[in-house]
Amino acid sequence: MLSKIDAQKFNTLIEINTLVNSNYRDVRPLLARILESATRLCGGEASSMLLVDRERQELQFEVAAGSKSQEVRRFTVKMGEGIVGWVAQHNKSIIVNDVPNDKRHLNAGSNQKEYPSSTMIAVPMRIKDECMGVIEVINKQEKAAFTQEDLEWLEIFANQAALAIVNTKSIEQARSEIRILQDRLDSNKGFHTMITTSPVILEKIDMIDQVAKTDSSVLILGESGVGKELFAEQIHLRSPRSRAPFIRVNCAALPEGLLESELFGHVKGAFTNAVANRQGRFEMANGGTIFLDEIGDLPLALQAKLLRVIQERTFEKVGSDTTVTVNVRILAATNKDIEALVEKGEFRSDLYYRLNVLPLYIPPLRQRPEDIPELAKFFLAKFMGETKKQFDGFSGEAMEAMLTYSWPGNIRELENCIERACVLGKNKLIQREDLFLKTGSGMVEAESGDRDLKTAINAFKTQFIRKVLEENNWNQTETAKALDIQRTYLSKLIKDLHILNPKE
Repeated sequence: MLSKIDAQKFNTLIEINTLVNSNYRDVRPLLARILESATRLCGGEASSMLLVDRERQELQFEVAAGSKSQEVRRFTVKMGEGIVGWVAQHNKSIIVNDVPNDKRHLNAGSNQKEYPSSTMIAVPMRIKDECMGVIEVINKQEKAAFTQEDLEWLEIFANQAALAIVNTKSIEQARSEIRILQDRLDSNKGFHTMITTSPVILEKIDMIDQVAKTDSSVLILGESGVGKELFAEQIHLRSPRSRAPFIRVNCAALPEGLLESELFGHVKGAFTNAVANRQGRFEMANGGTIFLDEIGDLPLALQAKLLRVIQERTFEKVGSDTTVTVNVRILAATNKDIEALVEKGEFRSDLYYRLNVLPLYIPPLRQRPEDIPELAKFFLAKFMGETKKQFDGFSGEAMEAMLTYSWPGNIRELENCIERACVLGKNKLIQREDLFLKTGSGMVEAESGDRDLKTAINAFKTQFIRKVLEENNWNQTETAKALDIQRTYLSKLIKDLHILNPKE
């Protein structure tokens, strides 16, 4: 045991112990702090922390301190290789004060000889008596030899590092379980209400009844805000999988570096901060349905992996060679022109054909005005509850304005409009001016009596040009031909009138 407690070392130990028992997300800065403290208190020049990968039977440099810390992080050490590998394999601490002549060092791989060592101390990081990693400190300062006291202090810090990893693993596992439960809660209770009286939408719902009975992939197409997720929900709810999870993933909302792990999961040690195994969304959806929104934003590198899941129902987690099999129905949605992306080479044609087995196009709100009154009433009731305000409905002018507006943002824009009206409205009826509907020029629309001839002409131009653009799929060259004007003049009109393509 330590013969005399050094005040500086004891205070450092207390400080590290407090940090270990705190609630933190990123364990690497804490491990680096532990390693730095251990190196300083043992009087070493450099140090490393390596974690054991049981599946690969090797140690991976996790944290390093010293002049060559960046170089050593890319190395791995096999179990039993060199002094560090010997410590991991035998689960024993060791002091080596003549490293160049130690037979274990001589048998080490070339990567362990990159940093010249004369003295070394190495101890295992243990969890329930099992070695999960090794801390090594090399080259005692002033060419002195490492002592038994150094070894005992380093063992204490190794235990602190092991505890930090265990705590982080437990926290990550708890967060993962909470996320799974939340997704399953959403799958049972988080569905939206379908509001429609439009014949075209009722026809789509009849189609959904047929589509839902199969396990084929469905590609839902339509402008942003049109309600594609609601149709995905209805497919799931009307399917034999309705009691199983419905898992949603927005492919555009997640950074590319995290998306693969989010979809397929990862194993401990797959990358920095991967301190525990993690389920991906496909595993969460096993037996049920996964909805991949904004599929047009899926990176090409992941498209091949998704294609394999569709074809074979198998994948590997990030950092693992073990194949995972799932039984999942895939629904996808996009507001982009997928065929154009395929032509540009930005979306795999084979994946497109696999997803597009049962295409479902959702028309924009302006093509189904019958839904506007019912949706407006539904959103009004919702936001009256949230704002604690009471309205008797909409004025005739307000309803007329909503019925004649083009709604480039579709149902999402209508919902935001009603919410804003509930917040700002001061009368018993929602008035036209409360809606703050925008014209093509981007300005708040004026009352009919206040509109001059120039404003009326611009409003007509905006609506007419937008209509022809829509008929020509927003192709400006074809639209200019239909309008019998120069393409450059059309571009100028689009810019001057602030006509926005809702697909962009």
